Amino acid sequence: MPFLGQDWRSPGWSWIKTEDGWKRCESCSQELGRESNQCDISHSIILNSEDEGIFNDEEREYASKKRKKDHFRNNTNTQSFYREKWIYVHKESTKERHGYCTLGEAFNRLDFSSAIQDIRRFNYVVKLLQLIAKSQLTSLSGVAQKNYFNILDKIVQKVLDDHHNPRLIKDLLQDLSSTLCILIRGVGKSVLVGNINIWICRLETILTWQQQLQNLQMTKQVDSGLTLSDLPLHMLNNILYRFSDGWDIVTLGQVTPTLYMLSEDRQLWKRLCQYHFAEKQFCRHLILSEKGHVEWKLMYFALQKYYPTKEQYGDTLHFCRHCSILFWKDYHLALLFKDSGHPCTAADPNSCFTPVSPQHFIDLFKF
Repeated sequence: MPFLGQDWRSPGWSWIKTEDGWKRCESCSQELGRESNQCDISHSIILNSEDEGIFNDEEREYASKKRKKDHFRNNTNTQSFYREKWIYVHKESTKERHGYCTLGEAFNRLDFSSAIQDIRRFNYVVKLLQLIAKSQLTSLSGVAQKNYFNILDKIVQKVLDDHHNPRLIKDLLQDLSSTLCILIRGVGKSVLVGNINIWICRLETILTWQQQLQNLQMTKQVDSGLTLSDLPLHMLNNILYRFSDGWDIVTLGQVTPTLYMLSEDRQLWKRLCQYHFAEKQFCRHLILSEKGHVEWKLMYFALQKYYPTKEQYGDTLHFCRHCSILFWKDYHLALLFKDSGHPCTAADPNSCFTPVSPQHFIDLFKF
């Protein structure tokens, strides 16, 4: 007898009882067929030349249908989004609490779905997803993995709609696709939660996203009002000096010849190098021109390959050392109602708060 509930063993189809026994509804079969026709990315993208020789046409067709069926079954499950602003981070069992908080649980319960809609938190969430893709993807539970890709889907659609920071998303998808290729080809050697066919379909989806971002065209806005080019030189220079990412300076310098001239300023790149790197690091990777001058722009990109740069975010998660609580801090509530963002019992809650960088978030759940 087939399963009627959303059990993890259930194929996810709808069944009806007839005189001859239980039969599967044909409407679901037709929907499954349409889902299969939508995915037209070849399986040869994932497999290398050695793997392709193993499969003949019939086996490849069977494997493709099997992947689409598992992907359809995975999509029929309900999404598990939470809208909690804080969680208690406990690493060991106590009399009051049993078990411990994992990275997957924190990712599920904290409201990352709404955080990506806040421009102050967008880059922070993207960087966190990138770190998880590089090293912590296999540590997520099945539900956390589904939430991960659902949030990633929202991020990609947001970028395609408003064209905000596509370079950051391209780097994230590149790291994620590289990790998935390694995991899929090394299946059996590493812990991969879920069906292999679901992971292959996820990789195909990532490749589709990458193609969409590659074909993204920035529409030129027609506005008769004041533009960036109309600002005085000293104001344009102040804008460039407030950037902390060298690639943002290079990109802005491609807009107009005036901005290109300002973006090549040696003092600008010297300030950027001094902000991100120490003086000892300069000496190890010193680059001089033919005239004996320091090439600060070339040094910045050279040092970036060897040393991490400082990260700047408009808003981050916070950790309360007194309560061991990880939370999103709402600055509007903090100003109006003196709300700390979580039920803190400290006499001076603000003195116990610590901003949590993306790497610190990962380290909090390492045991």
